Amino acid sequence: MDSEKIIAVTEEYCAHNYHPEEVVVSEARGARVRDPEGREYYDMLSAYSALNFGHLHPEIVAAAKAQLDKVTLTSRAFHNELLGEFCKRLAELTGMQAVLPMNTGAEAVETALKTARRYGAFVKGVPDGKQHIICCEGNFHGRTTTVISMSTDPTARAGYAPFTEGFTAVPYGDAEAMERAFTPYTVAVILEPIQGEAGVIVPPDGYLAEVRRMCTEKGALMIADEVQTGFARTGDMFSCLHENVRPDIYVLGKALGGGIMPVSAIASSREILGVFEPGSHGSTFGGNPLACAVALKAMEILVRDDYPAEARRKGKILSDALRSIDNPDIKEVRGRGLLVAVEFFSSAAPYIKKLVANGVLAKDTHGNTIRFAPPVNIPDDELDDAIERIKKALA
Repeated sequence: MDSEKIIAVTEEYCAHNYHPEEVVVSEARGARVRDPEGREYYDMLSAYSALNFGHLHPEIVAAAKAQLDKVTLTSRAFHNELLGEFCKRLAELTGMQAVLPMNTGAEAVETALKTARRYGAFVKGVPDGKQHIICCEGNFHGRTTTVISMSTDPTARAGYAPFTEGFTAVPYGDAEAMERAFTPYTVAVILEPIQGEAGVIVPPDGYLAEVRRMCTEKGALMIADEVQTGFARTGDMFSCLHENVRPDIYVLGKALGGGIMPVSAIASSREILGVFEPGSHGSTFGGNPLACAVALKAMEILVRDDYPAEARRKGKILSDALRSIDNPDIKEVRGRGLLVAVEFFSSAAPYIKKLVANGVLAKDTHGNTIRFAPPVNIPDDELDDAIERIKKALA
């Protein structure tokens, strides 16, 4: 079936909760994808940073295939031979003591919120039902009803009321506003170290350290949503490390699944995750053997091949090239590592079409900003070629 027919069938039978570009991906390898007609494109979105390893990394695919022949799902009613090793490796990678596995990023965020509320009630002594959490304006933490209760995006919220109570949103990057928002009932602060969906908004230097100080002084948990920024994307293994900050809870997902499986988790101390007892939280698929096999291989590659260093080096090449583009419609280029955005004074839609015509896949956010986030392991010559195509499209 050709691309036009595929798109027509999708539009007829699939709910219209997305408005994708009119490109059909039928094959992929590394940083390149191909449509049914054989046209090739560079994937400069990487499934919103889920493809840090590129498409079909051979070692990750091999790990998945090997596990497929053994066992894929047991549920948490029984032990499986890989869950303990997965949790151990992820705890070591994050510098934490314990891990609670889930599947999607939104599930991991929900798990972090439930952890914070339980910790507030059972450890801090906040009356149950009074727990208060501070979040940031412009955030994107997922799509569940509770998560969108933190959102300040009208599109994400319209028609979904009533919302979950207990959240206060403050301007992102404004440490003073955050400090004013604390109450005796505040149990946590949740934020993205860099706001991805908002347009790759990088906070002022020292902001994360200030948030860490406040949470420590006031006895609240610092929750870092690193679903998009984690696992080397921004040039550090986790974006909080840019300021040598360790949160109380890491929220992780996307690249943890190696581009193969939905894998997510939160990582924290044994004390904090000790608020759960059997039956108080769970997931049928969370920590399944197939997911663990994929994630273990992904973490091995991250460390062995020094992905943070690769993201820093290639990110500088990409950012410098984008800043060199002569176009008065470009308002700003910003980002860190291989998470970079170009903001325009006008709509980004015409530039997206030019990128696609030049063999580059990217996506706009909030109408006037294009994010570029190629696989961290994109070969240098392919990155150079992609950059030349981007320059041609955006000049």
